[in-house]
Amino acid sequence: MTAVAAAPARPAAAAPGRGRFALVLAGLLAALVLAVLGSLALGSVRIPPGQVLDALTGRAAPSPYRTIVLDVRLPRVVLGTVVGAGLAVVGTVLQALVRNRLADPFLLGISSGASAGAVLVLVLGIGGGLTTTLALPAGAFAGSLVALVLVYALARRGSTMTGPRLVLAGVAVSYILTALTTLVLVGAGRPEHFQEALYWSFGGLGSARWDTLVLPTVVLVLGTGVLLVLARPLDLLLTGEEGATVLGLDTARFRAAVFLLASLVTAVMVAASGAVGFVGLMVPHAARLVVGASHRRLLPVAALGGAVALVVADLAARTVAAPQDIPVGVLTALTGGPFFLWLMRRRPEGAAL
Repeated sequence: MTAVAAAPARPAAAAPGRGRFALVLAGLLAALVLAVLGSLALGSVRIPPGQVLDALTGRAAPSPYRTIVLDVRLPRVVLGTVVGAGLAVVGTVLQALVRNRLADPFLLGISSGASAGAVLVLVLGIGGGLTTTLALPAGAFAGSLVALVLVYALARRGSTMTGPRLVLAGVAVSYILTALTTLVLVGAGRPEHFQEALYWSFGGLGSARWDTLVLPTVVLVLGTGVLLVLARPLDLLLTGEEGATVLGLDTARFRAAVFLLASLVTAVMVAASGAVGFVGLMVPHAARLVVGASHRRLLPVAALGGAVALVVADLAARTVAAPQDIPVGVLTALTGGPFFLWLMRRRPEGAAL
């Protein structure tokens, strides 16, 4: 991978003390618990909190309420927690890798590539009975890698690439892959595929099942663990290309390896939920305001914040127009789009993205 040219990083705010960091984590965990309980109780069918707790603790007798909580809503909430955390972690890392706080998996085309790969698997029927467990994540991972290569090829100019070119190339590749996905669907001549494709295009958690949660959960835990180990090199990137190299970091190899890991995590999340945009853009910004730029603290806070954000967004998607279920990606786009424009407008004229 080539180096990404960017303006010098702004001085990082002083890191909060351990007490404040622990308090932030405790607050986010409490918010996540409340969001989960609210998501289990609310929806087109409202379930009394006591019935929810009885179902979770195994004290509830077989009933429609118990079935709704354990077999319908709880897998959906767990998937929202995992996907929200995964997208926020990937967004945090991508912003460090390219030194551009407008970067996230959606804007860099990685999510669109993963969606295109997943849709291609659906249309071609690859994997047979393994479609939901192995073939979809594999297709999504291949698509995300293709998108990443295209973005780098388009953004590269000589031996460097700037943050603005990278973001613009990502947006262009995203549109191209979306158009190609539509052509594949039209050429397939099977109308039922359009319904499935809408899921990948808009993002949603409605297809969550217990048997499809294992892979995303494992990938999230392992991926986040590896990135926490790499927290110091990620911090070094914030000092600039020359500074990181002087301090002993092989930036080209490091970026290539972490981009590969980020693509894998994104692909698995997209295979499970479709392309949910802007979570990886908004949550890292909020996390930095609270705990600063150190990735050892930023990554856990971003993960918990992303989980809370997507669980709450999915709750809104199920209740705003109940009994109609709005794709959660539509709501994240409605909030993330204005946030993206606000970030662009608050930059000084002529400053790097």
